[in-house]
Amino acid sequence: MQIEILTKEELQKFKSELIQEIKQVIKTNETVTSKQWLRSSEVRELLKISPGTLQNLRIKGILRYEKIGGIFYYAYTDINQLMGEIGNL
Repeated sequence: MQIEILTKEELQKFKSELIQEIKQVIKTNETVTSKQWLRSSEVRELLKISPGTLQNLRIKGILRYEKIGGIFYYAYTDINQLMGEIGNL
């Protein structure tokens, strides 16, 4: 096992990068959580899944949706529930 020694400057840089990433995640979640209904693109981004995977979730009845004028909408509460179920696996 190789041991690396980090300098104080490297740790400071890591700290600032980590804080920036956390702020970005919080900002993204605040934008999404303020909505009651999400479009497919927002759901895919939130769950980090492909369009095909989202389609399979719809087809299998795992994720409920409403279709209005050709656009699929998903309830934010359903997305939260699904994320909780995935986290418990």
